[in-house]
Amino acid sequence: MHHNLLYIDPGSGSYLVQVIIAAVLGFLFYFRNLWARIKSFFKKNGQEENTENNK
Repeated sequence: MHHNLLYIDPGSGSYLVQVIIAAVLGFLFYFRNLWARIKSFFKKNGQEENTENNK
């Protein structure tokens, strides 16, 4: 049996950890901004309806 493929040297391992952390934080940041845009879109529409009804 060959176990050469299971070895990750420390430099590559730490780089891989950094890439995974950056990817997770990037996705979280993207979806947080997307969710804020969706909420503000519906909030703006609701405010516009209220101001039109008050006129």
